[in-house]
Amino acid sequence: KGPDVLLGEYEQRLDDKNRMTIPARLREHFADGVFLTRSLDQCVEVYDRDGWDAYVSRNAERLDTYTREGRRMERYLFGAASRLEMDRAGRIALPSALVKHAELDRDVIVAGVRDRLEIWDRDAWHRENATFEGSAGDVAERLAHEAR
Repeated sequence: KGPDVLLGEYEQRLDDKNRMTIPARLREHFADGVFLTRSLDQCVEVYDRDGWDAYVSRNAERLDTYTREGRRMERYLFGAASRLEMDRAGRIALPSALVKHAELDRDVIVAGVRDRLEIWDRDAWHRENATFEGSAGDVAERLAHEAR
């Protein structure tokens, strides 16, 4: 059996303490911990233990700590990262640095994106998708040609 693929789009809310509920059908996936970091986009990336280990490994191979850019990317990706545990209600408290990075308001979208979740401000999620929707076919075709 291969790894679970995270799918779906879920509307959630942040409470006054920046707590958010992990969607019920996804909670089991994060039983061994919830790992959060800044995305290169305006969202928060959420990994389970295996996904986080793979993320760290991938980036360790790519980032050369002997270069200024490599060190800066490490700081960016890992400096605000956190390991959290869900409470009994399936909630996690998002660190303020990540809330600020993603410009999260009360209404958020939690999207399953293959090996991770992404937490987006609801309005930013809709803008991102509207911007890309018209060009998705063109991008897919270009990627198919580059893969050959």
